[in-house]
Amino acid sequence: MRTPRRVASLALLLLAPTAPAGLLSQTPRAAAAAVRGVVFVDANGDGVRGPREQGLAGVAVSNQDAVVVTDASGAFALPGAGRGVAFVSVPDGYRSVGRFWRALHDTTTALTFALAPVPRARTFTFVHASDPHVAPAVVARTQRLRALVDSLRPAFALVTGDLVRDALRVPEAEARGYYELWTREAAAFATPLWTVPGNHEVFGIERDKSGVDASHPLYGHRMYRHYLGPEHYSFTYGGVHFVGLNTVDVADQWYYGHVDSLQLAWLERDLALVPPDMPVVTFDHIPLLSASEILHGYTDRPPAPSLITVGGRTVFRHTVSNAGDVLALLRRRRHVLALGGHIHHAERISHEVEGLRTRFEQSAAVVGSVAVRGLRFPSGITVYTVRDGVVDAGRFVPLGLPEPPRP
Repeated sequence: MRTPRRVASLALLLLAPTAPAGLLSQTPRAAAAAVRGVVFVDANGDGVRGPREQGLAGVAVSNQDAVVVTDASGAFALPGAGRGVAFVSVPDGYRSVGRFWRALHDTTTALTFALAPVPRARTFTFVHASDPHVAPAVVARTQRLRALVDSLRPAFALVTGDLVRDALRVPEAEARGYYELWTREAAAFATPLWTVPGNHEVFGIERDKSGVDASHPLYGHRMYRHYLGPEHYSFTYGGVHFVGLNTVDVADQWYYGHVDSLQLAWLERDLALVPPDMPVVTFDHIPLLSASEILHGYTDRPPAPSLITVGGRTVFRHTVSNAGDVLALLRRRRHVLALGGHIHHAERISHEVEGLRTRFEQSAAVVGSVAVRGLRFPSGITVYTVRDGVVDAGRFVPLGLPEPPRP
C-alpha cells in the first residue's frame, strides 16, 4: 500500500516511539480528554474494516483546531473536542467512504475513517458553483445544476456557500426545512460535493426577526455543523491541496467577512503538513479579494450595508476584513487560486507578489442572474482543468435556464 505524501517533516512527527499516536500535533493545546481513532484502507469500499484491511499512516486528522497525523498503524488521538466535529483530510489517491467527518460529543471515545484507494490523477477537472439559495420555489435550478455538473463528469464540485434560501432571520423549523432540502438535493448528485458555509447558513443571528435565542443549541454556525460538518477543512487531489475556509463571522446580530483566530491557527497547522511546492487552492463564500463594492456602490441601507463596526473598528462586510492575515499564512506557498462566491456574478482578479501569482475568482450565482447598474450577469458555473498541478483559466458555463427579462 502507498503511504500518502504530506511533507518531508512528516517523518519527524512519526519518529518518537514513546509518544501516543497522533499527539505530536501542530497545536499548542494540551492533550486532554483525547478522542482516539483509526484511518484505514477500505479495499472493498464497504465502510467496514475487515481483518485484512490495514491502517493508513501519514494522514492528517483534525477537530478544526488541533491537527494530528496517523501513526504507522493508522491510529490517531485528538485532544479535546474542538468545535464539535472531527474530519480526515482526505489524501491524494483516496476517496472517503461515506462522510469524511464525524460529530464529536461528550461521550465520543473512538472514531473510524474509511478511505478507498483511487487512481492518482495528473489531469482532472473540477467545478466551482456558488449561491444556489435552495428553496421549494427555486429547487429546479439546483436540479439543473446537478444535471449540468454530472454531465461534465468532473472529479468533484466546490460549492461556495449560500446553499439555502435563508437561516439568518427565520425560525428553527423553516431553517431546518431549507437545510434538509439542500441535503436531499445534494445527495442526488453523482459528483462529490465539497461545501463551505455562506452568510445564509448562519442560523438565527438576526434575533429580532428569527425569534431565536443565542443559547439555542443550533445557533449561528452550529446548524451548519449539525447538517454538513466542518466549516473549514482540507483535502488533496491530483497533486493540489484544497482548503475550504469559513469567511463568515458574526458580530452580535450581523454577519461580516472575517476569518477568526482559531481558524487561522488551524490553517497554519494544516499547511505545515503540506509540501512547500504543492499548489494550494482556497475556496470560501465571502471573497478574500473583490472589486464588487466598486461596481455595486456603497450603501448604508439594511439588510446588508457595506460597512460594519466590530470592536470599535469599521470594516467591510462583503469582503474578508482580515484577508491580509489569511494571505500572510499563504505568502510562501503556491497559492494559485482563491475561489469565492457571495457577489452573485463571475469575477477575476490576479495579483503577483514576490514572483508568486494568485488568482482571485468568484463564481456566478446558481439561484439566478443579477442586474447591477444596467448590466446583467448570467447564472452559471466555472469549470477548471488541472494538468500536473497547473490550473487553467477556467470556462464559464451558463446554467441554461431562462433568465429574468432585462430591466
